[in-house]
Amino acid sequence: MSRATTLRGRLALVAVVTTAVWVGLLTAGFNVILGSQLHAQSGSLLRQQAAAAAATVVVSPDGSVRLSDPKDDEILDADLWIYAGRTALERPRASARLQARADALAGVGERLTQVGSTRLYALPVPDGRRQAATVVSAVSLEPYRNVARIALLGSIGLSVLLLAGMYAATRLLVGRALAPVQEMSAQAARWSEADAAQRFGAADRPAELAILARNLDGVLDRLAGLLRHEQQVTEELSHELRTPLSLITAETDLLSARRRTTAETDTAVQVIAQGAAHMQRILETLLSAARSRSFDTQGRCDLRAAVDAAVRLTTAAAMVHVSSQGAAIAAGVDADVVERMLGPLLDNAGRYARSRIDVQIRSEGGWSVVRVADDGPGVDPALGEAVFDPGRRDAKTSPYGSGLGLALARRLARAAGGELLLTDGVFELRLPRV
Repeated sequence: MSRATTLRGRLALVAVVTTAVWVGLLTAGFNVILGSQLHAQSGSLLRQQAAAAAATVVVSPDGSVRLSDPKDDEILDADLWIYAGRTALERPRASARLQARADALAGVGERLTQVGSTRLYALPVPDGRRQAATVVSAVSLEPYRNVARIALLGSIGLSVLLLAGMYAATRLLVGRALAPVQEMSAQAARWSEADAAQRFGAADRPAELAILARNLDGVLDRLAGLLRHEQQVTEELSHELRTPLSLITAETDLLSARRRTTAETDTAVQVIAQGAAHMQRILETLLSAARSRSFDTQGRCDLRAAVDAAVRLTTAAAMVHVSSQGAAIAAGVDADVVERMLGPLLDNAGRYARSRIDVQIRSEGGWSVVRVADDGPGVDPALGEAVFDPGRRDAKTSPYGSGLGLALARRLARAAGGELLLTDGVFELRLPRV
């Protein structure tokens, strides 16, 4: 794997590039300032030399110019030209080009110029209002240039060493900082293969990694919940569809096994149709329950219209009597979800009712309530809340027994912000009122 493709390599590269920009700017600025200072220093040296030499120039009252003996012999050892007018009184050894430029500066006032790598400075020596003499000093710029070159090369070398060291240090530090993350990743990979119930927990970690571990644990918990939910849905589907599928298969086999009368055929077709309709209701209820775990079930519906639609879908519709208290009552749930909730309740009542199923719709406080009662034997009081347990069946349940229907209806009701209760043998569906 290329180093630039890893997080550690990318962070190290970003740090080096950022540092390189700043170091480059600082290095350039340092060398510019150094060059300016060296240039100013050479000019200061020229002026000092010229001023020291000018102190040796003596102008007589008659206007003649002569040189006094300097206290410091090093003054005249420097590259100095001294002119009386345009006549040279003192001239050092220099190239013809440099001599010509120095001669040109005699009597022209204060002037600063450069010939090749040598700077020249002309300082006038006045006598009243006239310029009696001129002192020209020279200094070579090569030493200053050497200093500037050495400083430039040294700063570049230090910058390269700094960037190399920073890159190595950044990779090392980032690698150590990411080591716990790599360890957590390896743990998660092992857990996915061997033990999905493992979690990172509240181990001693840096604050950022503790937050990451907590978030990962939350994700793992949700994934585990989704897996359990998928397994539950699969088990519920197989459990609920087994009976109607067996009945349909049996009736189909009987139809194809021997000739039957028209009445027997119609009865068998009716049984198969009822089984298929029941399977459809089971699938719709299970899928609605599955969706309620992942999606928002909120909406709005006319509760009476939703109840009437659910009654039309039940096989015991002829026994159902629906009554509504007051004006139209609305519920904060989609109509199709209400139908899925009521389906198991109406099916359950249809199996046990002798001749009548009463469905009452009313509003109560902040709830829209649907009560489902029948004139059958009622729910065994010993069952109580256990009637909502998945797979709970009464011994008197017909081949179309819902088994999981009541549990799914309660799950849907709670997902919608409501509740499904059993009170004195009567099922009561409470939904948010809007």
